[in-house]
Amino acid sequence: MRIGIDLGGTNIAGGVLNDSGELLCAKSIPTDAQRPYSEVIHDMGLLAVELAQMAGTSIDSVESVGVGSPGTPHKETGNILYSNNLGWENVPLVQELGRYIPVPIRLDNDANCAALGEYAAGAAKGCRSAVMVTFGTGVGGGIVLDGKIHSGFNSAGGEIGHMVIVSGGVRCTCGRKGCWESYASATALIRMGNDAADRNPRSLLASMRQRDRLNGRLIFDAAQKGDAAANQVIKGYIWYMAEGITNLVNIFQPEAIVLGGGICAQGDYIVNPIREYVAQGVFCKQVALPRMVTATLGNDAGIIGAALL
Repeated sequence: MRIGIDLGGTNIAGGVLNDSGELLCAKSIPTDAQRPYSEVIHDMGLLAVELAQMAGTSIDSVESVGVGSPGTPHKETGNILYSNNLGWENVPLVQELGRYIPVPIRLDNDANCAALGEYAAGAAKGCRSAVMVTFGTGVGGGIVLDGKIHSGFNSAGGEIGHMVIVSGGVRCTCGRKGCWESYASATALIRMGNDAADRNPRSLLASMRQRDRLNGRLIFDAAQKGDAAANQVIKGYIWYMAEGITNLVNIFQPEAIVLGGGICAQGDYIVNPIREYVAQGVFCKQVALPRMVTATLGNDAGIIGAALL
């Protein structure tokens, strides 16, 4: 058995995988990230011990504990180099967690873990390679090639949301201009929706905004009801999504592209046009396109992937 822990800015989620890769049990506790990191890691240790007990074993009997963390973890040293979500810098997570856990501890980025989870047990199961893209507050993801997470020689790679797709475009939170994240995140969709509502005060989109705070779902709802302003926003947004995905296909040619995040609950409404845009834009049109699928594991993906590190 293996334990996976998905460390987030809001919650710490963990679970136990058996030797068949099945999730036996899971539990989530608040992170309370403003505390000293030693207290957060102490709670992670207690959670791992409790999870082992829930699975009918003891912590010293599990094979390993894997941790997926936001930010930039260094897999070799076991340190969190930087995580803005947690407010951590150069935190010796593996060393500190080892005070409570007497088995090997492995560390990677949370998005990489989610990608590994979908690769091993979710939407990309059976594929040799996959790239997962998560469209949320930002754009994140993970790259899995031949069963291994690809994150560069220094563990800091895979920041796919920060490739530039519009030269000199909207300034990103990272400081650069025109990053994919600035055009394809849910945050970007809301920005574009608000701009369109401002330009079209008599549109359905604008009236829906008056009744409720604008979010991605409302913009999609307005578009599906035939609102021209919302349709224009969604068409442009999907094009931006596809631009980045086309780049990923050209670079990696993975067997599957896994799309995650709340936006992807729209299913074929976005997947089909993305597939068409990618087919038109890829460099080599004589080879098969990757499978374009939506994530299936939800919040369990990060736990499963962490356990498999």
